[in-house]
Amino acid sequence: MPVSAPADKRFRRAHLRPAQRAHWRRRWVRPLAWSSVLIVMLTLGYTVAAQALSAKSLAISRISVTGNARMSTREVYEVLRELRGANMLTADLESAREKLLDSPWIADVEIRRSFPSGISVAVVERDVAAIGRIGAELYLIDARGDTIVQFGPSHAGFDLPVINGLGAAEGGGSLVDEQRAALASRLLTALRARPDLATRISEIDVSDPRDAVVLLNGDTALVHIGIEQFVERLQLYVDMAPALRERVPAIDQVDVRYGERVVVRPRQANR
Repeated sequence: MPVSAPADKRFRRAHLRPAQRAHWRRRWVRPLAWSSVLIVMLTLGYTVAAQALSAKSLAISRISVTGNARMSTREVYEVLRELRGANMLTADLESAREKLLDSPWIADVEIRRSFPSGISVAVVERDVAAIGRIGAELYLIDARGDTIVQFGPSHAGFDLPVINGLGAAEGGGSLVDEQRAALASRLLTALRARPDLATRISEIDVSDPRDAVVLLNGDTALVHIGIEQFVERLQLYVDMAPALRERVPAIDQVDVRYGERVVVRPRQANR
């Protein structure tokens, strides 16, 4: 018959406790090892980053500028003076870009890092398309009809048409009237495709935002060309001017807004 022996508690403890200790070691040794590796890596990364941020070799010592003509390189350097000596990795290039865009001459600018210690600045300047008469003052105007800077002695070399009638109403809070500036902009943009016509224009009047009026060099007739088909209408007048002069020697105004039907207004005798 089977014989049962009493259980020996010491026997059971002797076989269970070592197994429990081994399981505890396997559970905690690996995380502790990974934690140690992570701490070492973080310490190393911090050390490398600190050395990089303080490295003299990464201090900005060279700034190259391209694309500028009206704004001198020295003026660009002055705006970006806070970048010189700054760390390449932490220098705030976007803030520097915003400062350059505050210049009236700058239309756009791109600033890039050029390691190990250089900054490249690519400038896009605003093109001067005309001289605007606003009140009693003259301003350089871009192709959008916006003012750039006030016209002065240093700008005497510009051979550009004068735009009249751009001024906004008094108390409007703006120097230039938006509708009139838009009309001037469309006209100037259209003339870019025909420099032969553009160079013949002496003055443009946009006082009426529904009708641009042009005065050509060596011609006293005011030519009404409306709000569209500027090139076609100007060319029509240029082609017909000799014949018109034969019929009406003293022309005051010519309206070419109606296709082939050209309306001519003679100059009055007392004018």
